[in-house]
Amino acid sequence: MRIAVIGGTGTVGHHTVEALARGGHDPLVLSRSRGVDVTTGQGLDEALAGVDTVIDVSTVQVMDADATPRLFATGTRNILAAEQRAGVRHHVLLSIVGIDRVKGNPHLAGKRAQEEIVTRSPIPFTIQRATQFFEFTGDVIEWMRQGDTVTLPPLLLQPVAAADVGAVLAGVATGAPLGRTTDVAGPDPEDFVDMARRTLEARGEHLKLVPSWRTGIFGVDMAGEALLPGPDARLLTTTFDAWLESEARVHA
Repeated sequence: MRIAVIGGTGTVGHHTVEALARGGHDPLVLSRSRGVDVTTGQGLDEALAGVDTVIDVSTVQVMDADATPRLFATGTRNILAAEQRAGVRHHVLLSIVGIDRVKGNPHLAGKRAQEEIVTRSPIPFTIQRATQFFEFTGDVIEWMRQGDTVTLPPLLLQPVAAADVGAVLAGVATGAPLGRTTDVAGPDPEDFVDMARRTLEARGEHLKLVPSWRTGIFGVDMAGEALLPGPDARLLTTTFDAWLESEARVHA
């Protein structure tokens, strides 16, 4: 199959591309760096010619809370319109577990907009939700770091390896459209501040961690079990400890 991965150079995207290639498929990486801009639609028609399935793992990285949902929606509409013109038979969207329970976060609002647009499109679809990636910890540390201090929200997560999610997306894309949403998560619940401590330890870094909801990004509507998977979620196998071992080897 010829499968396009929009955002194929990103955290989960490159794992998805690798999983598709291992399965003997022909993955096509679409990204701004390769001449495709979903926000404007530039390059989409040319890129999707002859494509059977599209996996959308693209994201929006802006600080404007009002712009985030709008950019997610615009990009999704552009992708689906180009898919219709190209005769794409399956649209796979990567989304996030718990977005229906958290209303105040602009990024999650953007993902809800994406899901709604996809479900109303004539393109057959599958929406694959996942919990936060293990790699999310390091990203947030960098966002929230001020000198030697990092202020972090005391989230309860059930994080997952991006590589595991990439493999799931590859499997979904090569199957029939489900026309519904499914969830995947990691094997164990984790305290986010403790995850940050262990990540820094694996990297040989020493920073002061301050648990607080006053971060400007994460609100108290994410407290408790808001971001945990439900009982029907598929639990993937890589543990956070196993992922940390690989991080420690990289930074040795």
